[in-house]
Amino acid sequence: MAKQRIGVFGGTFDPVHTGHLQMALSVLASDKLDRLLVMPSGSPPYKSCLASAEDRWKMVVAACAGEERLVPSRLELDREGDVYTADTLLRLKEEYPRADLVYLIGADALLKLRSWRRFEEILPLCAFWVFPRVSGVDPLAFQEEKKRLSDMGAKIRVLRADLMPVSSTEIRAALASGRSAPSLPPAVGELIEAKGLYGFPVRIPEAASWVDQLFGSLNAHRFAHSLSVAETARRLALIHGIDPLAAEAAGLLHDCAKNLPIEEMRRLAEEHALTDDPHFLETGALLHSLAGAWVAEHEYGMKDPDILDAIRYHNTGCPGMSRLARCVCLADYIEPLRDPYPTLEKSRSLSEISLEKALLYSLQGTADYVLSRGKFLHPRTKDTIAWLKTLTEE
Repeated sequence: MAKQRIGVFGGTFDPVHTGHLQMALSVLASDKLDRLLVMPSGSPPYKSCLASAEDRWKMVVAACAGEERLVPSRLELDREGDVYTADTLLRLKEEYPRADLVYLIGADALLKLRSWRRFEEILPLCAFWVFPRVSGVDPLAFQEEKKRLSDMGAKIRVLRADLMPVSSTEIRAALASGRSAPSLPPAVGELIEAKGLYGFPVRIPEAASWVDQLFGSLNAHRFAHSLSVAETARRLALIHGIDPLAAEAAGLLHDCAKNLPIEEMRRLAEEHALTDDPHFLETGALLHSLAGAWVAEHEYGMKDPDILDAIRYHNTGCPGMSRLARCVCLADYIEPLRDPYPTLEKSRSLSEISLEKALLYSLQGTADYVLSRGKFLHPRTKDTIAWLKTLTEE
C-alpha cells in the first residue's frame, strides 16, 4: 500500500479568509497530498481569539466544504489547556504512523520555529512547507534562518504560490465598522454577519440561533450551501428592490429539512397534509422544500408567509410566485459554491439585469438537461417556465 501524504494547516483562523484558502488550494493543486487537515487552534498560548472555538470551527467547516481533500480537524480544538504544535504532530504520528506529514507555515512562523516548545522533537516528525510572502518578514533574515534550520536537519521547502496578501486584522476592523469584508469566502462572510461576530451589526436577531441549529442539522456541504444562498439572495434582493432581510432569512432556511431521512419527510407530509403528490413523496429532492417550510415554521419559528412560500417553491418554482420567491429560487441555482454547469455563468450575468430572465434561463436549462436524459420533470416546473415566459415577453 502506498504511503499516505498528509498536510497539516494550522492556525487560529480568526476568521478563516480567502488567503488561507488560496494557500491550501495552491498546495493541493501542485502537490500530491492525499488530504490537507485544516486545524483551528484550541487555546493557543501565544494569542487570544476574538471568535469562540465553536464559531471558528463552523467557519472552517464552511470554508472547506467545496473541496473534499480539505478536511477540517478538531484535533487541537478538543484538547484542554494550552495547545502546542509539538503535541499535535506527535498525536498525528500516532494516528498515521506510516504517513509522511507536511506542516504548512508562513515565513513569520519559520523565523520563530526554534522557540517552539519541544523544538528538537518536531524536526524529524514532518517536512515544513513555507509560504514566503508574509508582510513584515525580512527576506534576508528568512533565508539565513532557513539555512540554519536546514543545517540542523529540518526538511524545508519554500512554496512559490502567487498569493494575494490578506490581513485578518483588517478584516476584523472592517466587520467591526459594519462593512462586509471581500476577503472572506461568501459562506464564511454570511456566517459572520448572520451571527454578528467581530462586532458586525446584527441584521436578523434570530439568525445566530438559526445558524447554530442548521450546523447541527445539515452536512457540511449543505450548511455551506445554505449560507452561500443566503448571501446571494440578499445581494440579488438589493439589486432588484426586494426586502433583503426576507431574502437572507429565506436563503438561510431554504434547505433546513434537506438532510432529514426521506421517511421523516414523508411522515411530516402525511401528518400535516403538506402534499399528496406522489412525485413529491417519491424523493427528498422534491419533498425537502415542503418539509422545509414546515420545519422553518415550527422548529425555527419563522411565521412570515412570504418567506415560507419562498422556501416551499425554491426547487420547482411555482406560477405566480412572489419576487421574493423568485429571488431565492434563483440564488439557489447560482450561488458561488455551485459546481459548474452549462447555463451557470449566463444565469449569473442575467441575474444582475433581470430576475425573471435569469430564473427563466436557469429553469429552462435545468428542464432541457433533465428531459434530454429521459428523467422526470415535475409539471410545476414546466408551468413555471411557461409563466416566466409571459413575464419576460412583455
